[in-house]
Amino acid sequence: MTKNLLFNFLLAGILFLSSCSPAIKPESSSNQNFIKVEGQNLKTPDGKKFFIQGINLGNWLNPEGYMFGFKKTSSARLINQAFCEMVGPDFTNEFWKQFKDNYITRDDIRYIRQTGMNTIRIPFHYKLFTDEDYMGLSANQDGFQRLDSLVSWCRESNIYLILDMHDAPGGQTGDNIDDSYGYPWLMTSELSQQQFAEIWKKIADHYKNEPVILGYDLLNEPIATYFPDEKEKLNAALEPVYKRAVAAIREVDKNHIVLLGGAQWNSNFTVFHDSKFDDKLMYTCHRYWCDTLQANIQDFVSFRDSVNLPIYMGETGENSDQWIGAWTRLMERNNIGWTYWPFKRMGNPSSVMNIVQPENWDKVIEFTESPRTGFDEIRKARPNQELVRKAMLQLIENCKFSNCKVNEGYVKAMGMKP
Repeated sequence: MTKNLLFNFLLAGILFLSSCSPAIKPESSSNQNFIKVEGQNLKTPDGKKFFIQGINLGNWLNPEGYMFGFKKTSSARLINQAFCEMVGPDFTNEFWKQFKDNYITRDDIRYIRQTGMNTIRIPFHYKLFTDEDYMGLSANQDGFQRLDSLVSWCRESNIYLILDMHDAPGGQTGDNIDDSYGYPWLMTSELSQQQFAEIWKKIADHYKNEPVILGYDLLNEPIATYFPDEKEKLNAALEPVYKRAVAAIREVDKNHIVLLGGAQWNSNFTVFHDSKFDDKLMYTCHRYWCDTLQANIQDFVSFRDSVNLPIYMGETGENSDQWIGAWTRLMERNNIGWTYWPFKRMGNPSSVMNIVQPENWDKVIEFTESPRTGFDEIRKARPNQELVRKAMLQLIENCKFSNCKVNEGYVKAMGMKP
């Protein structure tokens, strides 16, 4: 066989293999392979309506105190500080690395798809894309490494992904859920807003040709209800902050949908005055612990109808199976897709998966609740090292998919198959 003939033969083989692809795979930036906005609906690349039915991977890349059974130690920064005081920084750093390796794996994603769910919302901390101290690393953060793995698992299982910045530079909420310093400094800080836009641009540039990503949820639950005297000023800053980030994203990515949440826990949409400033926008609302009547969702429906764009329930849940069933039917009657919160929780049935609480975890909880305002108090509160270190390692083991228990009634209430 001549060299030219051999080359042509090999080239033909490569082209053939490249055409044998999974249902969702990276493509060119032609925008032909991405979920699209069409009026109040989302549409798949082949023109079919896409209705979001999914789950949040809370606590994995954004630890929250209550997920560990903590009260006062409520945010990622406070959890890390408590662990460092209790077992030392080296053990804590290794704990976080193993936690990230095991809390969510390919097996979890395969199970989520098996239930019938079609979308995952992944909360993440902005520090995963900086060189700040976070979850065991203070340089060379692994945000893209973690999200790239998740993207590959979702592509394998044909499940869409929404990227949710749960914790923004400066803090967008002013409460524990954004791991901030008790005020939504993002709304008043030029430097934080610049960093916020730059990180989203970096993320968008990395994933601009990845159709498994449905969209970018820019800010989780901005501007808490705890600032009534400043509410008007803070709310007025939200839409410009969004516009700045969208403009940065569009410099590199014209393919993906951008999701905008309302003020006051993603509930107040009167803050939007230019609701269609981009041609790939949709809105995301959150609601917990209310009745399951039309009146409890009508404000979202009215806003959706007024702007003629999709709205979806990015977070809801943490309730009884009966409530979950009624709430799911209410959302679906109103054409509002959903991602319930959360996928896993320790010792609580109001989630898809239940993590067994490790032996002696009560000693860890006791330390986090103890007074630790001075070094003397820290020393007095510190528990037996062998017991609490063993409990932390056991948590790593217990959170693995194979060791979790499915809350079947909860999954069935969502209309899925456990």
